[in-house]
Amino acid sequence: MINHEKLRKIEEAYLGYLPDYWSDENYKWKAIKQFKENWDIEASDFAGMLEKALSKTYNLLTSGYYFAKAMLLEIASEDPNGVREAFRVLYDETRDLSERVERFTAYADDRKQNHNESGWKHHFQDTHAISVYLWLRYPDKYYIYKYGEIRPIAIELESSFVPKRSSSVENLIGGYELCDEICAQLSKNEAIIKTFSALRSDDCYPDPQFRTLTCDLIFYVSRYYLKADAAVDFDESDPLFMNEGWLPSLQEYSPGFSKDEWLKLLNNPEVIGPFWGGTLAAFYDAGGQATCSQIGLTFGKSPMSISGYCTNLAKRIHKLTGCPLSMRENGKPRYWPILFQGQAADSRTPGSFIWRLRTELMEALREFHIERFLWEKPANNSQTSSQDETRAFQYEHYNREDFLSEVFMSNEHLDQLIGLLKRKKNIILQGAPGVGKTFTAKRLAYVMMGLKDTERIASVQFHQNYSYEDFIMGYKPDGAEFTLQTGVFYDFCEKARSNSSKDYFFIIDEINRGNMSKIFGELLQLIESDYRGEETQLAYTHKPFSVPENLYLIGMMNTADRSLALIDYALRRRFSFFEMIPGFASQGFKEYSEKYIHDETFNALVAQLINLNKAISEDPALGKGFRIGHSYLCLPKGEEYSEEWLQSVVEYDILPTLQEYWFDDPDKVTFWENNLRGVFNA
Repeated sequence: MINHEKLRKIEEAYLGYLPDYWSDENYKWKAIKQFKENWDIEASDFAGMLEKALSKTYNLLTSGYYFAKAMLLEIASEDPNGVREAFRVLYDETRDLSERVERFTAYADDRKQNHNESGWKHHFQDTHAISVYLWLRYPDKYYIYKYGEIRPIAIELESSFVPKRSSSVENLIGGYELCDEICAQLSKNEAIIKTFSALRSDDCYPDPQFRTLTCDLIFYVSRYYLKADAAVDFDESDPLFMNEGWLPSLQEYSPGFSKDEWLKLLNNPEVIGPFWGGTLAAFYDAGGQATCSQIGLTFGKSPMSISGYCTNLAKRIHKLTGCPLSMRENGKPRYWPILFQGQAADSRTPGSFIWRLRTELMEALREFHIERFLWEKPANNSQTSSQDETRAFQYEHYNREDFLSEVFMSNEHLDQLIGLLKRKKNIILQGAPGVGKTFTAKRLAYVMMGLKDTERIASVQFHQNYSYEDFIMGYKPDGAEFTLQTGVFYDFCEKARSNSSKDYFFIIDEINRGNMSKIFGELLQLIESDYRGEETQLAYTHKPFSVPENLYLIGMMNTADRSLALIDYALRRRFSFFEMIPGFASQGFKEYSEKYIHDETFNALVAQLINLNKAISEDPALGKGFRIGHSYLCLPKGEEYSEEWLQSVVEYDILPTLQEYWFDDPDKVTFWENNLRGVFNA
């Protein structure tokens, strides 16, 4: 049994979450459709069929240190008929579920033990992976089971079943029963079902029994609802609400932030985002004060959601800063006064309590241009249910501090990078894998724009067969005929030209893999800074065309790829080259380690990698361009740090790279294997 009242509160919060995050989470429904359209137990190329059927599962079967899909495909490539029979048993609904799961795991265990190489340390075919396989085949019956997501909601809903950390079948079955109970209530929530139906596109499985929607709600609880501490501390029985005037008074309480300190908080990406930025923008738009009911009426949200957003934002600020709190008579804290003063509303005002933004915060919001985050108002300006709202968030502010906290580069290097790009218009970020070239390229664009405006960024990846027709224009199949079609760079130039007051950024990954003369054609000269705005005639149309002055080119180049010849002189002459180096010693990496890691083993590994990079730099056959980058030690999005994750990075990412570097020097490989593995045994 579960606490159904708590589930109703979760559902209300989930309703506000679903529209904003649908584009990030709808891959689960797409994965089912992909599987159903490609699954064929009798396929002659079983391994190939399986790879295609599972191609859209993404992080469901693969994460920073979890490789269920990769191992399954490797087993299938060696023993396709064995995997075929394992799935035949797993999908046989006439058999007991426990038997099916245990037999599938036993088969994977057997393959691991009898594999003719020593490289298999795990097969990863655990209850989570098996639950994904069952869910893909029978999405109207099964759910995705993941201990780290089922346990939090089981505890929150006071369930009689709480899983233990193990891969037992009992955990899986108990998890399914809990999901059934959640699904039974969720499927009756008309507002959520209506919102889901409106969001779902034709490339998503329709989910008629709402099993996958239940999985998504469970994911939301563990990743957002509980971590945001969603309980609202807005209590109308508080004696403060019975007093007159704006309370707490300035003499009684202040969080102690000046306007500049508020601005610093607003520029922190952990503070401002779609929900919290939109909430502050809504109060700002109302002149700085309103009831939650008035905000809800204006923007089509529930008053409880508004008060919840306010409280959660205040809690986040308190957690980040340790600012003082306003205390109730019973000794419990109030959080909302960090942001507001309040007073009782009169009988003519919708709602019972007016919230007024603090003066310093209001001034900071004005300078910050918080209106960029304003929610879109419903056309009729009357109260509408949350599921019908559409949000038109503007773009988040992005500054130098944001860049340096993410990219692990010095302030001086950032100045050099921006200066080079402004002067030359074209720059190439070069370096070994793992130094964050792709990550840096987009954030370099952000910091130059001052915003995370993805509409002004385009990206492609060059390869040996990439052509002028792909990039500029050419004749391409259009039904039974060939028609002249423009390419991605041509279109982006036109987009930048139409808005000449703003900068645009075109990012090219693996730029040295393409034939620059072939790809750019007659535009190769025009990308130079001195020739921006000058026109030339295009080969296909014979019409004038130019590369606009407000367009910047950012390329990335891997210096550790032995398969590439020396780069073309045409590329060298038209681009400035900026070497990306491992950022282990940067202030940003140190702050990242202190904030997210706090682990001596991690620090010991960093020290070993610094020594390793020194050895690589001094090796005449390698050099600085082959060093190990800091990105290997950056947590994947959504992952929490664990020593297991760190060890997997060493075993599956760093050591294979060293084996490739020193393929002709096994003693050196062994030396560094012992050094890196040794940090886990200290």
